[in-house]
Amino acid sequence: MRFLGNIEAKLDSKGRVFLPASFRKSFSNDAAIKLVLRKDVFQNCLVLYPEDVWNDLVEKLRFRLSRWNKQHQEIFRQFVYDAEQIELDSNGRFLIPKRYLQMTNISQRVRFIGMDDMIEIWSGEALEEPLMDAQLFAEGLQAVMQNNNTSNEDNRQ
Repeated sequence: MRFLGNIEAKLDSKGRVFLPASFRKSFSNDAAIKLVLRKDVFQNCLVLYPEDVWNDLVEKLRFRLSRWNKQHQEIFRQFVYDAEQIELDSNGRFLIPKRYLQMTNISQRVRFIGMDDMIEIWSGEALEEPLMDAQLFAEGLQAVMQNNNTSNEDNRQ
């Protein structure tokens, strides 16, 4: 399952938005689409995880944390506390809870960005400028791609 694209959408008056059709097509037609929504750890955006990707992520995090370490338990608790299961209605819409809208300053316009195995949701106003300066992007990409010591598995976390 790979998500690719940069799609603008609008919230309705109840805070619902359509999951873009190009992203819905990435899911199996046999089963209901199961998603998990959480605020991104590093950026002011939301992240939609397919349920199986979320489960793998939580399993990897749990594996790295000790249940007998107070700080580890607090980290794990905060990570799962900020997550919520999302269901699409029959029209392919889902509700973004108000607390998430407030945390990310999303008002009416949103931008979906396909990020490989997950989907980011940004405020439409926040992405009116480029994400990175073109020169910094080129230099950073070159540095990352020249580093042969980094494994793909570690980068997906």
